Amino acid sequence: MGAKEKATALHERGFNCAQSVLGALGNYTGLDEETAMSVAGGFGGGVSCGEICGAAAGAVMALGLVCPYTSEDPLARAKVRKLSAEFNRQFRECFGCIRCIDLKRNGKPCAELIEYAAELAEKTIQEVL
Repeated sequence: MGAKEKATALHERGFNCAQSVLGALGNYTGLDEETAMSVAGGFGGGVSCGEICGAAAGAVMALGLVCPYTSEDPLARAKVRKLSAEFNRQFRECFGCIRCIDLKRNGKPCAELIEYAAELAEKTIQEVL
């Protein structure tokens, strides 16, 4: 089962968008499901205030875990920033925006956003590994 299907299954179990995407990428990030759900718990609903889409936030969290920027290494910083910016660009290109409140106003269902974010993050991760 790919990340898209795992993310859908998590969302159907009641987890928010960020939890669903981050949890679906555990085989790449090394996070177990419980930890992923805990870390991403407050990021649903656009960080609980309608801002960045939770699905996008979960994907960017996964990118950060796969390409860690944990020291003063400018190359590590540049790598994760580039991957995150490219993810966000593609997400915006597909949906027209990245803010949860705007996506909802435009009638975008969370399930579609979750599937896209999980699939794009998985593809990106596979390319850098």
